[in-house]
Amino acid sequence: MAPPRPVDWCRGSQAVTLPLLMIPGLNCTAALWGPQLCTLGAGRMVAVADHTAHDAMADLAAAILADAPARFALAGLSMGGYLAFEILRQAPERVDRLALLDTQARADSPEAQELRRQQIAIAERGGFARIPDLQIPKLLAARHHGDDALTGTVRAMASATGADAFVRQQTAILNRVDSRPGLAAIRCPTLVLVGAEDAITPPDLAREMRDGIAGSRLVVVEEAGHLSTLERPDAVSAALRDWLLA
Repeated sequence: MAPPRPVDWCRGSQAVTLPLLMIPGLNCTAALWGPQLCTLGAGRMVAVADHTAHDAMADLAAAILADAPARFALAGLSMGGYLAFEILRQAPERVDRLALLDTQARADSPEAQELRRQQIAIAERGGFARIPDLQIPKLLAARHHGDDALTGTVRAMASATGADAFVRQQTAILNRVDSRPGLAAIRCPTLVLVGAEDAITPPDLAREMRDGIAGSRLVVVEEAGHLSTLERPDAVSAALRDWLLA
């Protein structure tokens, strides 16, 4: 079977406007953006990037850019946000507008690095099936831990990602650079969105990005954790719609 293309574009049924490229988070697939694909996809080219083929942010971003149009709107959640920063470093002139969801500009703390190394070791030793159990308590707001549909989606995305790709993703995240020095250089219309109950990249880190990017807008989504696109899809879609039309 041929490997997935970094970006597979789908054309909307109406007149095409600015293309929209969305990048998922760690151990997530296009299903992370499923509600937004339904609500924002009409009338424009849309794509969810594959971010599984390389173990370095620079290589992932280059592969995505190679398949992307000349100019596009870019939205990234968590790892997708880290990749968005790398895409901006490589080709800022191609990003018309930017949405940073449940992510951060900082590099990992030593504690976060150690946690990633532990999860890499678990996956490499054949324990990848345990990873969703370790992730779900932090990925979802506590109110959603008993939601079988949401937890089932998280498990299905992990299964589709697989251990090898998960290790590559964790390695890329582990070795990413601090993006805070580049925040002031971002000039395109920017939305910063975060779940109010995000335990991985909490609102304070979103405010840090908002404060560093001139003219950016911050949206805090109530009753959502780290996977806000799935936990509060209508609220996130509305914020993204406003961003696309701004």
